[in-house]
Amino acid sequence: MPDFDMLVIGSGPGGQKAAIAAAKLGRRVAVVDSPDMVGGVSIHTGTIPSKTLREAVLYLTGLTQRDLYGQSYRLKEDITVADLTARTQHVVGREVDVIRNQLSRNHVTLCSGIGRFIDPHTVALREPTGNERLLSAEHIIIATGTRPARPDSVEFDGRTIMDSDNVLSLERVPRSMVIVGAGVIGMEYASMFAALGSKVTVVEKRAAMLDMCDVEVVESLKYHLRDLAVTFRFGETVAAVERHPRGTLTVLESGKKIPADTVMYSAGRQGLTDRLDLDKAGLSADRRGRITVDEHFRTEVPHIYAVGDVIGFPALAATSMEQGRVAAYHACGEPVGQMDNLQPIGIYTIPEISFVGRTEDQLTEDCVPFEVGVARYRELARGQIIGDSHGMLKLLVSPEDRRLLGVHCFGSGATELIHIGQSVMGCGGTVDYLVDAVFNYPTLAESYKVAALDATNKLRQLDRLED
Repeated sequence: MPDFDMLVIGSGPGGQKAAIAAAKLGRRVAVVDSPDMVGGVSIHTGTIPSKTLREAVLYLTGLTQRDLYGQSYRLKEDITVADLTARTQHVVGREVDVIRNQLSRNHVTLCSGIGRFIDPHTVALREPTGNERLLSAEHIIIATGTRPARPDSVEFDGRTIMDSDNVLSLERVPRSMVIVGAGVIGMEYASMFAALGSKVTVVEKRAAMLDMCDVEVVESLKYHLRDLAVTFRFGETVAAVERHPRGTLTVLESGKKIPADTVMYSAGRQGLTDRLDLDKAGLSADRRGRITVDEHFRTEVPHIYAVGDVIGFPALAATSMEQGRVAAYHACGEPVGQMDNLQPIGIYTIPEISFVGRTEDQLTEDCVPFEVGVARYRELARGQIIGDSHGMLKLLVSPEDRRLLGVHCFGSGATELIHIGQSVMGCGGTVDYLVDAVFNYPTLAESYKVAALDATNKLRQLDRLED
C-alpha cells in the first residue's frame, strides 16, 4: 500500500489547490516543497510580491492622485527600497501563514525538502538536514512552477544585471534602468520603476508589445508610459551587456548604446523540472522545461498529472489554481467539468489591463462581425472622484445575436471589473442585460451600462438602415 493517495510536488497555487481538493475528497495527501518556498514562486518572487510592490509604488508616489492634486504631488519625497519591501515582506509572511494553516486544517502532510522521481510511483525527498527518504503515492501531481529564463550569453550578478526575481532584493531605486523584453512581467516592472522616477528604456526584438491585448489598450498604455519618460526600442536585439564601475552599458545589434544603473532581463520563464529526474518516471520536458498534458492535465503516464506554469500557457496563478482542482478531481474519480476557455487575463501595469474573450483583430481575422461600445472613466462620476480620467471599458458585441464577444478594460480596477463581463459572457447573456441592469452609483461598474448603451445605439442605427 502506498504512503499516500496523492503526492503533490510544489505548494504554489496549483499544487496547493490540488492538495486541498483531494483532501476534501477524503484522500491521504502530502505536499513536497522547500521549507523556505511554502506557497511557491507565486508567493515568494512572483505574483504576490510584485503586485504588493506595485501597490506600495502607487501609494507612496501618489501617482493616481496627480490629476486631482497636481503633477508634483507625492506622498513621500524620497522613496527607498525599504519603504517598498516593508509592505511586501508583511504580505508574503501573512500569505505563507495562511497557506500553512489551510494545509494543516485539511490534514495535508507538508514534507519539507526537494523531491525527485525514483520510479513512476515513488519520490525521493531530500530533507533540509541532508537525509533522504522515499515517499510513494497512487497519484502524483507535478506543480513545480518556473524560474526566470537566463540567456547563457549574459553574466547575471543579481545587482546590476538582474532577472525579475532579483528586482525584489534591489539595494536602492535605480536612477536609470534597461528592461529587456516587453512581455507581461517586463511591462509591469517598467511601469513600476517609471512611476518611482527611474528613467526606463524597454528593448524588445518584436515590433510591438503585449500582442494578445486590444490594440487601442496597448496604445493607451504606451502613451501613459511615455508620459512617465519610458523609452521604447522595438525591433531591437541586445548584442551585449557590459558591466562598468558606474553602471551598465547595453549594446544593441543596431549599434545603439544605452547607459543605465541596472539591466533587468525579462526573457520568459523556464520550467523547474531539471532536478525532478523525469526520465525515472517515464516523462520528459521540452527545452523550456515544460511538461505536456491532456485536457485532464494528465501526462504521458496516466497516474501522473502536471498543473500550473510548468505546463506553459497561460501560466497565471488564477488558472493554475483551477487546473490543480480539476486534476485532483479527475485523479480521484470525482465528476468535474472541463475548464472554461473563457478565462480573464489581468496585467498589472500602471494603469492595469484586463480582458476576456476575443480582440477586434482576432474577430476581424475570423471574419466575425461586431460592434463596439465604449465607456470612458472621465464620463463616470466615480472616475472623477478617484482621479482617473484616462480609463476605459470596451465591449465587442455581435450584431446577430447581441452577445458579448469580448470585454477589454484599461484603468483603475480593470482586473476586478472584468469579472462582470466574464459572468455575462459565461452565462450567454446579451448586451441588453447590461442596458437593463441597475448598477450602483457612483461606481466604475457603471461603465458596463454606458458601454452597452453606446453599442446598442450603434446597433439600432444599423438596423434602421437595413430595414
